[in-house]
Amino acid sequence: MNEHEPFEKRLQRQPLRTVPPAWREEILSAARKVEPSRRPSTATRQSFFSNLSQQILSLLWPDPRAWAGLAAVWVLICAVNFASRDATASTAARRVAPPSPQMREMLREQEQLLAELVGETPVADRLKSVPPRPHSSYRNEFLNA
Repeated sequence: MNEHEPFEKRLQRQPLRTVPPAWREEILSAARKVEPSRRPSTATRQSFFSNLSQQILSLLWPDPRAWAGLAAVWVLICAVNFASRDATASTAARRVAPPSPQMREMLREQEQLLAELVGETPVADRLKSVPPRPHSSYRNEFLNA
């Protein structure tokens, strides 16, 4: 048994007393005077960047060194990739000449042959079958709508 148990039981049996009204007003007025000074001023409020920094730190909290190491590895990988890319391949691709007229004719013949095998009309013939409309009629359609 607890040796303080009789004391606790006796304390529980005592009725609670109310604080005298004069003391209550004095205590509350002192608390009201202190409360505004405890609020942070605009100078002590945290900026957006410090809040962002705290959020990032809380995210990386378990082991920030591991995350920093991982970031360093990614930066190193990106640097090696950028340094080792072949600049001649991209410039060679830009210097490719357009196909010659003979090559165009061969491609057109291949397309017609394929269309015949499949049983379709060639793309060039389908495009020629639609008569071109004047551009002014497009404007009239949009204005009338």
